[in-house]
Formats: sequence, structure tokens, C-alpha cells
Amino acid sequence: QVQLVESGGGSVQTGGSLRLSCAASGLMYSTNCMAWFRQAPGKEREGVSATYPFGSPPDYADSVKGRFVISQDNAKNTVYLQMDNLRPDDTAMYYCAAGRGPWYCPIGPGRSDEYDFWGHGTQVTVSS
Repeated sequence: QVQLVESGGGSVQTGGSLRLSCAASGLMYSTNCMAWFRQAPGKEREGVSATYPFGSPPDYADSVKGRFVISQDNAKNTVYLQMDNLRPDDTAMYYCAAGRGPWYCPIGPGRSDEYDFWGHGTQVTVSS
């Protein structure tokens, strides 16, 4: 049984930083791609970033490129999302999701249906 548990959310001011974590059981990050999504009130869930095993480069949404960095610690089976230079429009519930195997972790619009396993989310609030 796959379980994903996010942590690290909180409230920060514009320009601040947070690091989110997603700890997994029931699957191995070393052989499975993982993604971060976010959902603000009244908006669709949107992909933020995805990380792939075997050294493949990660993906980022245009809105977070240059500010967010995804990484993983296979020994701890944990994926991280380092978020710097946060803005009020980054405010959302952030979720991690497990892809269907090592290579399929789409983060384009409307792609959240491609994921079968989700965490419960961690709230990020950025004030101006």
C-alpha cells in the first residue's frame, strides 16, 4: 500500500523560503518518478515539478522555474521541494504524487488525473 506524507508547509512573507518534504512508503523513489502539485482555493490543481530516477533532469512549471528546486533522497525515500523567493500567488495546498512508473510524471495543465497516489497535502501561505 502506497502512502505519501507531506510536511514543511507554513506561512511566510513575500521573498521567503520553505522546504517541503514528501516521505513515501510502499514504493521506491529510486525507481519511480514523483511530482509536486498545488491547488489554490477555487482553482484547478496544477503541476509544479517532477523528478525522475536514473539521473534524468527534472521538470518545472514556468511559474516556478528559477525559484523552486526539486530533489530526492533515495536512502530516506523522501522528495523535497525547495521554494525560494516565494510570492503571494504561490499560496496553495501542496501535494506530492507518485507517477505510474519511472518515466510518466506529467505536470502540464489538467494532468493530475494521471496520478493514482497522493498525499494529503501541506498548506503554504505567502503574505505580501
